[in-house]
Amino acid sequence: MNNIAENIQSICNQLNKNVQLIAVSKLKPCSDIMEAYNAGQRLFGENYVQELVEKYPQLPKDIQWHFIGHLQRNKVKYIIDFVSCIQGIDNENLLKEVDRQANKHNRVVDCLLQFHIAQEETKFGFTFEEAQQMLQNTNFANLQHIRICGVMGMASFTNDNNKITQEFKQLKIYFDSLKQNYFADKNYFKEISMGMTNDFAIAQQEGSTMVRIGSAIFGKR
Repeated sequence: MNNIAENIQSICNQLNKNVQLIAVSKLKPCSDIMEAYNAGQRLFGENYVQELVEKYPQLPKDIQWHFIGHLQRNKVKYIIDFVSCIQGIDNENLLKEVDRQANKHNRVVDCLLQFHIAQEETKFGFTFEEAQQMLQNTNFANLQHIRICGVMGMASFTNDNNKITQEFKQLKIYFDSLKQNYFADKNYFKEISMGMTNDFAIAQQEGSTMVRIGSAIFGKR
């Protein structure tokens, strides 16, 4: 296993210029995160609220934290004052709570809508119909402290590359439709977060703008 800086460089060499690398640092110590930081990495993804709350004070404040795990509404308040992006918005009530808590801190927080594109039932996310209903609801226009910047999804955990490709294609279709029908005049609606260590090459081919990579940078957990 190469060191963390070399791993980051190797991955960046494989990414298109328009694809951002989110270094997934869950269950890894702050010393590992600092190695990545010192190599120039600034975007990090965490899955667990308590872990992120503990790490945040110990690390440089120019890190942009992306929360990529399943977020419970009652835990939004613990990260809302410093998180850069919440990628796992998987239901309308969660989005409303993010807006409510962000209002308290006079912030506008970037969010991605998470869609259920995989076959596994354990994955979270909107159906396309649910997302449409939310965006068409007049209440959505009243949410002034969130900014929907794009979509996020996880492919099935499988060795079937054709299956993974089709699932990523589906997420791109969702993105294109939402962009055309709800965000045509919003330049910030531009992100498609898909692709992890085992499938980011496929995701990139299918239009990903953000890849979430952990074990290829930090090693196995």
